[in-house]
Amino acid sequence: MKKILILAIALTAAFSSYAQQDAMFTHYMFNTLAINPAYAGSRDALTITALHRSQWVGFEGAPVTQTLTIHSPVNDKIGLGLSVLNDKIGPTQTTSLNGDFSYTIKVSKKGKLAFGLKGGFNLMQGDLNTISLDQKDDISFANNVESEFLPNFGFGLYYYTTKWYVGLSAPKILENDFNANNSAGGTDDSNEQRHYFLIAGTVFNLNKDGSLKLKPTTFVKVTNGAPVEVDLTGMLIIKDKVEIGLMYRTGDAAGVLLGYNFTDQLRFGYSFDWSFANTTGKYNSGSHEVMLRYDFIYKNKAKIRSPRYF
Repeated sequence: MKKILILAIALTAAFSSYAQQDAMFTHYMFNTLAINPAYAGSRDALTITALHRSQWVGFEGAPVTQTLTIHSPVNDKIGLGLSVLNDKIGPTQTTSLNGDFSYTIKVSKKGKLAFGLKGGFNLMQGDLNTISLDQKDDISFANNVESEFLPNFGFGLYYYTTKWYVGLSAPKILENDFNANNSAGGTDDSNEQRHYFLIAGTVFNLNKDGSLKLKPTTFVKVTNGAPVEVDLTGMLIIKDKVEIGLMYRTGDAAGVLLGYNFTDQLRFGYSFDWSFANTTGKYNSGSHEVMLRYDFIYKNKAKIRSPRYF
């Protein structure tokens, strides 16, 4: 019965149109390109960010996610990026590859507005034969999950200054049918769902010399048939080196974040969150996330904002 429960959770998370399907990140404020293509090139450097998330550690079949993003400005207006995601939930796995394009215009003395496009594909795979069932003849699991190649595209807007930012995006516009290639056809319950994301954040000094700063951020997720989910995070920045933060995700989790800037170019981050509202919280050791980011600084130092908070 335990394995059936695990499979039900996995398939619900992966295929149901009445839940948020996109991967979850506590380090959303450092993994922005995965959320919004308009972010490409905004750091005035060739930026590489790698992230690993193990959700509900100790719970068999729980989500495990990795992302790798690379982006850079081409000139003062155009930015290009590449986003790779691998997301495994129970017997299902999704691999995504997307190219990102941004076009930036200066709209005020300190502010810039970027328009972004994202395009690529998702490769979805599943194998129910790997599941051990208590009832081997259960017709609910009689048909295997076929591999699906699903192209998609998205858009984003991103306004930013050196002190604050706000962005709106929909990374996947097409609501692809997971069962389009099956003889029985698909249903509304097996479609990808369009997600809308709103991100915002700012940074300000807590003392006169600027050695203590506070960086509050938020991440709002909206999709059809699911409650609006909001991440609220506050990061205390100490001498632009050490970062300590608290996070709260409505209806789901609370946690802590730790970060260290080894140099102006290299940052390491770790987070732990616990799903207090999810019944799986009784059977797991929480969710862990590690992140590493590196900026390859260009020779034109006049272009670089150092340190860069977003």
